[in-house]
Amino acid sequence: MKKIIAIGGGDIGRPGYPIETTKIDKEIIKLTGKKNPVLLFIPTASGDSESYFETVKNYFGKKLGCRTEVLYLLKGALTQQEIKNKILSADIIYVGGGDTLKMMQAWKKYGVVVLLRQAYDKGIVLSGLSAGAICWFKYGNSDSRKMKNPNAPLIKVSGLNLVSALLCPHYDFEKDRKSDLKKMMKKTEGIAVAIDNCCAIEIIDETYRIISSKKMANAYKVFWAKGTFHHILIAKEKKFLPLSDLLRK
Repeated sequence: MKKIIAIGGGDIGRPGYPIETTKIDKEIIKLTGKKNPVLLFIPTASGDSESYFETVKNYFGKKLGCRTEVLYLLKGALTQQEIKNKILSADIIYVGGGDTLKMMQAWKKYGVVVLLRQAYDKGIVLSGLSAGAICWFKYGNSDSRKMKNPNAPLIKVSGLNLVSALLCPHYDFEKDRKSDLKKMMKKTEGIAVAIDNCCAIEIIDETYRIISSKKMANAYKVFWAKGTFHHILIAKEKKFLPLSDLLRK
C-alpha cells in the first residue's frame, strides 16, 4: 500500500509550545503496523536544524515509541548510498516545516526526490507538516519568499506530484493564506486542498479521508470553475473515499 499523511500545521512540543497533533501522529505510526517503527526525520526545510530533531526525538521517540533517525542533507557529509540506505530502511519518513523552495532544490541536488518516490512505491509512510505536507503534492502555496522578506507574496512551489493537487497549509492560522490561495487557484488547473493547523489528509492508495487532532480544524476543496470560485468543506468521515472524486472539479 502507498501511504501519505500530510498535516496542515501544529506544534509537536518545541520548547515553550504545546503538543497539538498527537491524534494524527498516532495514526502515522499505526499505518506502519509496528509498535516501535523507525521514523526518519528530514529537516532540510529548516536548514538541518538540530534543535528541531531534539524535539522530534523527545516527542516521537520518548513519548510515542518510535526509533528516531535523522537525515542531515545540507551538511554534505553523507554519500549517495548512505542517503539511500537511510530513506529506504525507514518505516516512516517525517518531513519538517520551513522553506519549501530551498528544500525542494536541495532534494533535487542530492537525489532525494527519486529516493522518496521509491519509498512511496515501497509502502513507507510519507508524512510531515507545512513544507513536509506540501512536498508530496504537485504544488504548494508557500511562504518561502517571506523567509527573507516578510512583505513578499506567497508563491507556488512544485512538489513530488504524488498527489495531483495543490496543497495549502496553515489555512486557518496565517491571515494571508485564504485570499492568496483564491488568487493562486485562478491561475492553477485542478483543485487545491487547504488544510488548517491540527488537521491532515490521509491518503491510502487511491482513497483518502480527513483526520484532525482538534474538533474545529478542517480541510477544504478550493478551485475555480467557469469563472466561479468554489470553497467546499471536506467532510470528516471514518471511512476512506475515492481520491479521484476529491481531485475532480
